[in-house]
Amino acid sequence: ARFVMVEVPQSPSILLAGMAGSQMPVVVAHGEGRAVFAHAAQQQAAQDLVALRYIDHQAAVTEAYPYNPNGSPTGITGLTTPDGRFTIMMPHPERVFRAVQNSWKPDDWQEDGAWLRMFRNARQWLG
Repeated sequence: ARFVMVEVPQSPSILLAGMAGSQMPVVVAHGEGRAVFAHAAQQQAAQDLVALRYIDHQAAVTEAYPYNPNGSPTGITGLTTPDGRFTIMMPHPERVFRAVQNSWKPDDWQEDGAWLRMFRNARQWLG
C-alpha cells in the first residue's frame, strides 16, 4: 500500500458531499481499477459523474505513473450515479480516516483524518 493524491470534483455523490475542491492523500493497494470506456463519447458523458481524480504533486490531473497507478484516463478513480447514492472508487479511504493512519498530517489534526468526512456523510444520509 502507498499514498497518492486525489482531488474531489463537484459531483452528486452523497459520500463526498461538501468535499468538492479537496485535494488530499489516500491509500492505494494495487494498480487495478482502471476506468475503461468503450468510446470517447461514453467517457465524455461520464464527466459529471466523476467523483475522484488522481492528481500529481502540482495538483494537476494526471494519467502518469506513479501518481495514477493504473493509468485511468483523465485521472478518473471514482464515479457516482446521477442521484449520488452509489459511489465506486479504487483508493482506500477506510485506511486513512484517522489522523494517526497518515504518514504525514498537518499539526492541527487531532483524531480525525481528512477522509472521516466521507463516513460522516454516509451516517448523516442514513439519518
